[in-house]
Amino acid sequence: MRRISIVALLVILSVFFTSDFNAESQVFEQKPNGKIDWTQGAVQAAGIGVPPEKDFSRHVAQAKALASAKVVAQHNLLEIVKTIRIDSENKVKDILRQDAAITENIESIVRNGRLVKQEYLSDGTAKVTIRINLHGGFAQLILPLDIRQIEPIKPVGPTEPVQNAPSSLPADHSARVSRPSSPVFTGLVVDAGGLAINPAMTIKILDENGRDVYGPAYVSREFAVGRGMVKYVNDITTAQSDPRVMDNPLTVKGLETRGAGCSDIIISNADASKIRSSSEHLLFLKKCRVIVVIN
Repeated sequence: MRRISIVALLVILSVFFTSDFNAESQVFEQKPNGKIDWTQGAVQAAGIGVPPEKDFSRHVAQAKALASAKVVAQHNLLEIVKTIRIDSENKVKDILRQDAAITENIESIVRNGRLVKQEYLSDGTAKVTIRINLHGGFAQLILPLDIRQIEPIKPVGPTEPVQNAPSSLPADHSARVSRPSSPVFTGLVVDAGGLAINPAMTIKILDENGRDVYGPAYVSREFAVGRGMVKYVNDITTAQSDPRVMDNPLTVKGLETRGAGCSDIIISNADASKIRSSSEHLLFLKKCRVIVVIN
């Protein structure tokens, strides 16, 4: 059973640190009565409540309609949450079937979802929209346990020059034959445009031989919980200038998807080699400085 000792605190954080939906949220997955925002890492749902048929004052009738709308919105939100892909093989509903404690805490997060919109129609009907964050408490409950806290990675320094080189070499030979050091990248942008890819909370990026380049084993849990393992956008320029990947991201092309849910991505062996080239690159993977561009 998953650990839930800090769930109470994380539930509170998931309510108060939810980002508002706005025009910059570019990748949506539309659902009945709501949507998943894979750019901002949030999910929202709407609900409608009708006023009671009995004679009540206008104030009381509106209050009852509003309360009913909230219940419906919470139900709709939970149904959407169940469809969220955890990885290319599993959805949230798969966990909820297996773990009553997690189910209880997910339901608590939904009940405490933030009210972002409410309105009354001319017939007294109330409509509300509520939202929860996919990061924070929700992610702590849902993310696989193999995403663990990773200790700081110590960068490997440049290779020392070769000592006692043969005297027959020209004095400037080492300067002419030495290879320039590999550029240090600050993040990763995966251009998956044109691929039939489905966003998920955790993904794997693999080389053409099926070897992991990025995945749960590469990230530290604090970053995966706090910001999400990956961010999705639909524009390559936006991705390359996103603060998440800082000022010098490496951009690679996704060749195809992998997995039953089509959430994992294959890249070329050459690009995989660039990512693996230094411990600095392991550092940005640890911090989840990864953006996937999809249509």
